[in-house]
Amino acid sequence: MKRVGIWLDKIKAHIVTFHDSKESFITILSNVENVHVHGGSGRRLIGGPQYGVQDRKYLEREKHQLKKYFKTIISEIKDVDEIVIFGPAETGEKFYKELTEKHKDLATKIIDVVKTDSMTKRQAKAWVKVFFKTKGCRFL
Repeated sequence: MKRVGIWLDKIKAHIVTFHDSKESFITILSNVENVHVHGGSGRRLIGGPQYGVQDRKYLEREKHQLKKYFKTIISEIKDVDEIVIFGPAETGEKFYKELTEKHKDLATKIIDVVKTDSMTKRQAKAWVKVFFKTKGCRFL
């Protein structure tokens, strides 16, 4: 049985795979721009928009960058039996939503989506190992 844990945020994804008592680990970088949208122009315009167009352009670009990032992750996990998604913020939930909408075959393999703090590679490996051990994994 091939089990995968995916820790992800907007910057990177750590993919921990356990298969036949073997462990593998890869990191995928997202290339999502880390730009904070600033509202307003500094002066008050009564009744007029304040950078609304720029906000939409940024958010649309970010959405497309996230989809490309998710496709890269999906290409690494196509032949798995069980998946757990974990990490800070809402990127894990967005990834889960992408899987349920466009990759139903993988979505059925998701055991859980868990919010966790930021983790090092070593912590992510240990977290996945403990998660699957408590879920009844016999080879860990």
